[in-house]
Amino acid sequence: MYLNPIVKKDIKVQSRSMRICWGIFAYELILALVFFLAMSIIQGNSRYSSGNIYSAMVWLYPVLAVTQLIILGLVVPVKTASSISGEKERQTFDIMMTTGMSPFSVIMGKVMTAIVQGMFFVAASMPVMALTFIIGGMSWAYLFWFLGIALLVSLFSASIGILCSSLCKRSISAVIMSYVFYLAFFLGTTVLPIVAGGVAANMRFMLGSVPKAFAMFGDNILLFLMLNPAVYLIEYFAWVMAGESLVSNMSLFSTQGVQVRGPVNLLTTGFWWLICSTVLFVGISFLFLWLASKRIDPIRGYSSSSRRQGRKGR
Repeated sequence: MYLNPIVKKDIKVQSRSMRICWGIFAYELILALVFFLAMSIIQGNSRYSSGNIYSAMVWLYPVLAVTQLIILGLVVPVKTASSISGEKERQTFDIMMTTGMSPFSVIMGKVMTAIVQGMFFVAASMPVMALTFIIGGMSWAYLFWFLGIALLVSLFSASIGILCSSLCKRSISAVIMSYVFYLAFFLGTTVLPIVAGGVAANMRFMLGSVPKAFAMFGDNILLFLMLNPAVYLIEYFAWVMAGESLVSNMSLFSTQGVQVRGPVNLLTTGFWWLICSTVLFVGISFLFLWLASKRIDPIRGYSSSSRRQGRKGR
């Protein structure tokens, strides 16, 4: 079976280091603190003061899952943001690009290394997560669903980090840029629907009604929320914990007396929101990977420099 040489080399080198062991220790320590904090809250709840807290153990699943996804979203970009820029700092980037690997294979190797390391952390947390399934009575299918979401979060975070790493020459600059990009992406997919809701409320207050054309446009702005990681997780846990969708009642203008029909109506029924949102996240991730591979392509860089020198010669 073919294995990317970069993944094989990086995993072998890092497995011999104590850094990954201390990383897993810190990861498990954070999960343990969150676990004991959640258990103390459950035990302190008056509804479970009689000692029958087994039915409340199910709430450990979203608490521990969100904690792990936040850690992955913060740690994975750091690993990929220092991959290409770190090679440049160590002056090994040119040597790496002289191998027979294509630029996209180099990018995928760096990304897969970060994803494998992230999934190591998730696998180490399975004994704690299993409590919610054994004692809480949750379906084991949700465990594999969570593993898929953790893989998606790792891929999306790694793609942002590797793109910033290909744009920067220093690792610290790439790390800062990746977090800024992450924050801008999150805020951009949040602000537009909020602004649309504020405009709709003002129009309702000043005009007494909302034009149907604007209502159609405004409700479709909600599709930007499909790229919002927080909305994605909220919708997922709503299905897991309550068995229903929250975005199905998310129309900005449903309370304005306007019946809106459009793409948002189809996507807010059933699992379509999660399915389409997953496809969008995967597509954007591979778009970032493709842009990063084009950025480090030595042939493209050589052609650009040749054109610049040609223009100077004229």
